[in-house]
Amino acid sequence: MKELQKYTISISSLEDKSYEFHFESGDAFFEALDQDLIQRGSFKTHLVLTKSSSMIQLNFHILGSVELVCDRSLDAFDEPIDIEEQLFLKYSDHVEELTDEIELILWDTQQINIARYLFDFIALSLPMKKLHPRFRQEETDEDEELEGKVVYRSEPLGPDDETAEPPVDPRWEALRKLNNN
Repeated sequence: MKELQKYTISISSLEDKSYEFHFESGDAFFEALDQDLIQRGSFKTHLVLTKSSSMIQLNFHILGSVELVCDRSLDAFDEPIDIEEQLFLKYSDHVEELTDEIELILWDTQQINIARYLFDFIALSLPMKKLHPRFRQEETDEDEELEGKVVYRSEPLGPDDETAEPPVDPRWEALRKLNNN
């Protein structure tokens, strides 16, 4: 928990203007969080905090790499990260997350901890399919081969003419007659 304290910013003493913060993070950051997605990595964060009377605007730039395990070979590899995100913290009478970019905080909030935001931005930037770089070229080649081919079709293909209408259920035909009257 001590590791995450360095990501706490006291906002009560800040004037209404812009401030810059720099953070360097390593394996201890990921170990301090209660998660299983990322175990190792290092990154630098440049944060521009702009405070006004009604809100706080946070502009993040995160640059570094995290260690992932390949889904295909189970080999560890470094995935580069270069993230730019923006977050708005608006003052309110209650705490609520309105959207991914806008959160409400209490008027008397003294400090904010950005560790959760950093981890969320990093986790969301990771690819769904974690492939070692040596497999990525193969994957794009396979995707190019499939391009232009129909993989799924909802209409049945058969020896009959494709334009022929399927037989109509007699119950629907009776309802159509009632509608026409």
